[in-house]
Amino acid sequence: MKSSSYLLVVFSAFLLGSLFTMETQAADKPHVVFVTGDDEYRSEESMPMLAKILKRDYGFDVTVCYSLDEEGHIAPGNQKSISGLEVLDDADLMVLFTRFRDLPPEQFEHFLKYVKSGKPVVGFRTATHAFLFRDPKSPYQEWNDKKIAELVGQKWITHHGHFGDGHEYLTKVTINVDAKDHPILRGVEPYKAYSWLYHVEGGSEGHQLAGDSQPLLTGHSLKSGHEMKGNLDKYPLDNPVAWTKTYTGEEGTKGRVFFTTTAHPFDFKDPNVRKLALNGILWSLGMEDKIPTAGAKADLAGEYDPNNSGTGPEKYKTGQKPQKL
Repeated sequence: MKSSSYLLVVFSAFLLGSLFTMETQAADKPHVVFVTGDDEYRSEESMPMLAKILKRDYGFDVTVCYSLDEEGHIAPGNQKSISGLEVLDDADLMVLFTRFRDLPPEQFEHFLKYVKSGKPVVGFRTATHAFLFRDPKSPYQEWNDKKIAELVGQKWITHHGHFGDGHEYLTKVTINVDAKDHPILRGVEPYKAYSWLYHVEGGSEGHQLAGDSQPLLTGHSLKSGHEMKGNLDKYPLDNPVAWTKTYTGEEGTKGRVFFTTTAHPFDFKDPNVRKLALNGILWSLGMEDKIPTAGAKADLAGEYDPNNSGTGPEKYKTGQKPQKL
């Protein structure tokens, strides 16, 4: 073989090997898009915190989308817009933490395109009522309740009430015995949450989690407005606070879903809650083999000092613009 031909063969082999390595690295480096936009639980603070951990410990590509004002400041109270949703077109995982958003078609269509693909979804707390399209003629009306329940497992029903918001634990969380070996629960210990318990299942009205939902954790309400009103037959003190499920995209692709309702901004100060979220993200991506026996590393990647929950512009940090992660 002539030297030039030999060099060509060697170079071609090197190039093919490099392309294979790049493809393998790309497969191990998914793009996770965090869609924030809730005006109560400081998703604009907790989701970037999780994104930073994923970038540091797993090298993931991460993007956080926010509701912004006209000057580009983060404005959770702006229910009419979430900037940058076009990045969902190339996302490998959508993490949804929004509340009562009424988005314009040019933004919401990116969300629809994503869920039609059957790609995985992770949802937090108010994502049971992620959208509220107020125009009765809106083609997206079913996303106010029916379709969001089909996607994440439940719609908004009720909760057990605000008491000492952020100053006392309101829910005791335990691990379901039949789920104790699930990869998402690796390293997760029982914990107490500032989140007041959401009702998602059971009671005399027969509420059920949608589809093939499998509860992982159960929350017990430590203080309940429904108990005070004598409504425990409808809304019992114990309810699922984390579950998995699947949903089917438009072309038959099944996507994994992980959801938890314990997502008060102060809950994420607990390593158990961060570990639960990170494990859930890895599992949703089909990367449970990357979850150690002790669970995902949950050390903070920088400061996390969120404002307390609550609605209104006086409750969230003002004058903040999205920062590069």
